[in-house]
Formats: sequence, structure tokens, C-alpha cells
Amino acid sequence: MKSFQITSLVFLLVFFSCNKNKKNSKNLKVNSGQYITVLGIAQDAGYPQINCENDCCKLYYEGLEHKKLVSCLGLIDSENQSKYIFDATPDFTEQIEILKRNHLDNGKVIDGIFLTHAHIGHYTGLMYLGFEALGSNNVPVYAMPRMKDYIELNGPWNQLVSYKNIIVKSLRNDSVVLLNKNLKVTPIIVPHRDEFSETVGYKIEGKNKSALFIPDIDKWEKWHRNIIEEVKQVDYAFLDASFFRDGELKRDMSKIPHPFTTETTTLFEDESMVTKSKIYFIHFNHSNPTIRDSHPQKDSIQNLGFNFAKEGENFPL
Repeated sequence: MKSFQITSLVFLLVFFSCNKNKKNSKNLKVNSGQYITVLGIAQDAGYPQINCENDCCKLYYEGLEHKKLVSCLGLIDSENQSKYIFDATPDFTEQIEILKRNHLDNGKVIDGIFLTHAHIGHYTGLMYLGFEALGSNNVPVYAMPRMKDYIELNGPWNQLVSYKNIIVKSLRNDSVVLLNKNLKVTPIIVPHRDEFSETVGYKIEGKNKSALFIPDIDKWEKWHRNIIEEVKQVDYAFLDASFFRDGELKRDMSKIPHPFTTETTTLFEDESMVTKSKIYFIHFNHSNPTIRDSHPQKDSIQNLGFNFAKEGENFPL
């Protein structure tokens, strides 16, 4: 009887070990080829936000919500052993480490950084490449003309250039950057508060699928393109959802225009479930209830067919 119990125990250990290996194998398979990974979902100042004593941030300090990293996408090309990141956020250090540990360690900190604009959540992570930190060597940073000038002509950012920590590569609106024969990136100018630079979203195209990334835009109706048609042309659309609705802040929200989540869902209400399901909301302000892991308003939007980007999610290209 005792021998039977020992044999049974060994069988169970082997069984669960095999299943664990199968699970890991499945995860590795998902992470093969070319794909996008979500590295952050919060607005520039992150979650929780500094000095926030409202219920939204209290939930974090009470252990009822997780920290959310600043909005950012990673692009992995395991076939060509390369990795890219879209925006250098204040959480750059952690996001680079996630890429290295969970996706691809090719001996480089990163093969390229694509910047959207010069607001604090989208470029300030570059400082970690500098003399006082990593002291990197000619990391490619892709930037539009005004963004390029801003980095090259203003301290402390121009020290990154003079010390050759980074090399700034020029982008042009609607002009394709070929990373390799199966992977291309196209910057698309969008209207936004452009105090220091222009603002772009990106179209990312792989061998089989494509994605749109627009973490910041004023209002869809201000754009010279039709967002509905743009979404229909891609497989995934990561769209600005900074605020859920008007009146969310005790500030004049017309001075910080973004498309409210409710405005976007209304705009797409007559579209097919196929089109709606392509949308993954991202770039949530700490005040937006849908930044939380779960919330009734989040459920109501998902029930309409829309999605919310989650840190760690992968999207094959």
C-alpha cells in the first residue's frame, strides 16, 4: 500500500511538471515571431499620482489596486533578434527590464526608441541613458523635426547627444521607416498641445497584422483623418483614453483636451463588433475609473465590444 502511495505521488509530480512545461512552452510560442507587448497603460504621471489623496489613489495605498506603469508599447522581433519601445516614459528603467527578462535579451538595452512628443510621460525616460546613469552608446532615438530639435538644442537632453549616449534619427510625417523586410513603422501627426514639439501616433505593420498607437490626441474631430476608417484598416488600435468623461477633474478640462472614453464609444456605436473589438483603450489618467483592475464602468464599455489594454498583453504581428 505504501509503495502504491509513493508511486502515485511520483506520477502526480511528473504529471504537474509536464503540464507546467507545456504551459511555459505555450507562452514561449505566443512570444515568438513579431509582436507588440503592452508595457504601461497610465497617463504621463502614472498611477498612483503624486500627492493624490482622492479615493482613486487611496485604493492603491490600501492594497486594493496595483501600480500602473506609464503608457508604453514594446515591439519584439525575435526572428531578427531586435526590440523597440514606443516612448521613453518615467518608468523606462522597469519597462526596459521587462523587455529583457520576459521577451528578448539580445545584449542591447534597446534597438530603437520611437517618441510621440515632448510631454513628460513620453520622453523623460531618456535621462536614464545619460552620463549620470547607464552612459549608453548611440541608442537610436526616432523623432519628428521639432522633437529632434528640442532634444538637440536644449539641456539636459543635448548632453545625451554630445556624449553620444543617443543618436537622433529623423522622422517625417506619413513616411515609412523600414526596420526590416517584414516590419515597418509610420509616424502620423495628430493634433495635440504642441508646446515643445509636434505630436504623432504610429502605425506599426508586421508580416501579417498591423496596429495603430495614439496615446495622445486633442479630439478626434480635430484630426484631418477619420478615426473610424483608420481603425478599420488595422488589427489593433491603442487609443487615448485619458479621461472617462467631462467633469472628471476639478479643472477646466477644455484646456487639457482629450477624447473622453464616452465620446469614442459613442463615435463607434453604430460600427460592427469586429471594428469595436479592435480598440484597446490606453493612457488612463489616475482619475479615470477604468484604470482600475475592475470597475462597473469598465465592464459596461467591455460589454459594448471594446477592450482595455493590460500590462503584459501580447499582440502578434
